[in-house]
Amino acid sequence: MHPFFRNMRHRASVVITALSLLALASLVVAGMVGSVPVPLAEMPGALMALAKGNTSTLAATLLDLRLSRALVAFVTGGALALAGVMMQALLRNPLAEPYVLGISAGASVGALAALLFMWAMWMVDLAAFAGAVAVSMLLYLLARRDLRGNAAAEGGSSLLLLTGAIISTSCIALVTLMLSIAPESRLRSMIFWMIGDIAGAPLRPLPWIVLAVGLAFALRSARSLNVLALHAEAAATLGIRVSALRKGLFFCSGMLTASAVTSAGSIGFVGLIVPHACRFACGPDHRLLIPAATLAGGAFLVLADTLARTVLAPQQLPVGVITALIGAPVFLYQLHRLNRS
Repeated sequence: MHPFFRNMRHRASVVITALSLLALASLVVAGMVGSVPVPLAEMPGALMALAKGNTSTLAATLLDLRLSRALVAFVTGGALALAGVMMQALLRNPLAEPYVLGISAGASVGALAALLFMWAMWMVDLAAFAGAVAVSMLLYLLARRDLRGNAAAEGGSSLLLLTGAIISTSCIALVTLMLSIAPESRLRSMIFWMIGDIAGAPLRPLPWIVLAVGLAFALRSARSLNVLALHAEAAATLGIRVSALRKGLFFCSGMLTASAVTSAGSIGFVGLIVPHACRFACGPDHRLLIPAATLAGGAFLVLADTLARTVLAPQQLPVGVITALIGAPVFLYQLHRLNRS
């Protein structure tokens, strides 16, 4: 094997190993930190007790609650970061992020309508997912011609972006209407959902299944994404099925966004700054960028949620506030570096 490819594989394995350790460390920190800390020495015993289904000790009870929340944060952050990578590849725009096409706005309409009418929490989740899927289907029907061909060779995905912007604006208008007529007793929960909050989100298998399917598709398409990024005009002649690839990116990123928003509301900046940071650190090769962004996005949201529930303890902040406060300056710094280069 050529030394270049050997070094590239070695670098990729080092990066993925380091990010996997970071993700594991973020989960450990989330389990330890809180109003009542769990010492590191008690963690193995608490984990063993949880594995046996025993939550009689205080450490095991706290660890059960915190790890469930941390795992929800990890799968949500990983889904948003992966959706961000896919959306940037689909639109060939480094400023694209999972919410740019209005899918999260559709989820907000469904969730806030359910909260306004005081439906059960499982119906709120179902309404949010249905709203996101409905917007995705509407967007596909209105802009399917833009997804069929090589939009990059035809001047960019302008139709897709414009259609998404119009649908998003319409959904935001409906959200504003519902917030204006909502009674005060329901307004707080509606606003928290819109900002993005993991508190109370149940740990379910469906988001993990959606993330696994999206990650498998992205890794399988990584080489094609590299060709599409470097040779967009000639991708079809190089053997890339551009139409199928673009449709797959659209539907996978849409399902990842819908899953994340349904679990935790509209959490901003994760799908924007994490792919940027990984691209700066690891390079543009999607074979490394995709798993790196997924792991980094999960770890970032776990640590952000840990900060959200501890910085003003016992009061808990919405995690979307923390990601925005961290994400805005980080993104401006990345943008400044990009302009300088």
